[in-house]
Amino acid sequence: MPEHVSILMWFGVAVPAALIIACAIVLAGYRYGLRLEIRRRRPAQRLAAVPPQRTSGPHREYVELSAAERAAFAGLMRQLGDG
Repeated sequence: MPEHVSILMWFGVAVPAALIIACAIVLAGYRYGLRLEIRRRRPAQRLAAVPPQRTSGPHREYVELSAAERAAFAGLMRQLGDG
């Protein structure tokens, strides 16, 4: 220990450092315990007011276009592609 450094200065460094380490250990333990608690929880139960959701999307609709409709659609796509 250097001669020009007083005991109070060493306490000024040691005490806050010890508090920081203690807080870090406590927070790490709290976080670890919280993770274990979340894992132990049961999955949420379904609400009766919410109807069950479909797993697949709506059925596709297909409409056969006439030759004039196909030509009009092709012209529209050319116009949109140019601009």
